[in-house]
Amino acid sequence: GGISGLSELLARLPFILPTSDTGVRIGFDALTERLGIRPQIAAEVEDMAMMRLLAREGVGLAVLPPIVVQDELSTGKLVEADRLQGIGETFFAVTLSRRFPNTILSELLKDRTL
Repeated sequence: GGISGLSELLARLPFILPTSDTGVRIGFDALTERLGIRPQIAAEVEDMAMMRLLAREGVGLAVLPPIVVQDELSTGKLVEADRLQGIGETFFAVTLSRRFPNTILSELLKDRTL
C-alpha cells in the first residue's frame, strides 16, 4: 500500500483499463498524471467481464471494483495489488412510481442524494 508502492506498480506493470469515457478511467488518468507516471497499457476494455478474463489470464493489473472478481479474490486466484483511493464510478437509478415498489431498490436508495 501507500503512494510509493502504488507509484512502483504504476511505473512497472502493465494495466488493463476501462475505456477513457468512464469515471474510473478519468480518475486513473488524473492520478497517473499527478504522479508523473505514464503507465503501460496492456488493454482498454469496455466490458467488466472481459477485464475479469484478462486479469485471470495474467495480461496485467486490472483497474476494477473488487466485487467484479470476488470469487477469484476469495479463492486466491487473484489478489488485490492496491486500492486506488478516491477513484470510483457514479451510477444513477431512475425509476417511476410503482403500485408495488421494489423493496431492494428502495433499500439501495435509502439515505442517498436524490
